[in-house]
Amino acid sequence: MDLKFTSQEMSAYLDEVFPQVRGMFGIDEIALGQITMRLFNDERHLRPGGTVSGPAMFALADVAAYVATMAHVGREALAVTTHCSIDFMRKPAAGVDLIAEARLLKLGKSLSVTDVLLFSEGMEAPVAHASLTYSIPPARPV
Repeated sequence: MDLKFTSQEMSAYLDEVFPQVRGMFGIDEIALGQITMRLFNDERHLRPGGTVSGPAMFALADVAAYVATMAHVGREALAVTTHCSIDFMRKPAAGVDLIAEARLLKLGKSLSVTDVLLFSEGMEAPVAHASLTYSIPPARPV
């Protein structure tokens, strides 16, 4: 298993295939079997009471699993989420980025399974835990 993207290349790829989320996420690190990235916290991600919304946390977990998968399989824009389970465990801190630490548990020809922990930047305890499965399209003949 080797890496197909650097952090900078992956950021450019996300901008290309998902321009609707440009500027929402940053990739801190891509390594074999794992990635660290962040949701740049701003007002559009807040719910009443000033905490980060569940949909924003889901988006970070989902994009982190996508990035972890793409970093290892290459340009497969049509890979899709087939399963997600997320537990919201603590209220995220207000005014700080959310950090995702994603780890590939399985990378096969047709599926990847990723474990994602979400943290408020600067907090030791996770605010959420997600498990995601991505379907990888079959290789097309050249």
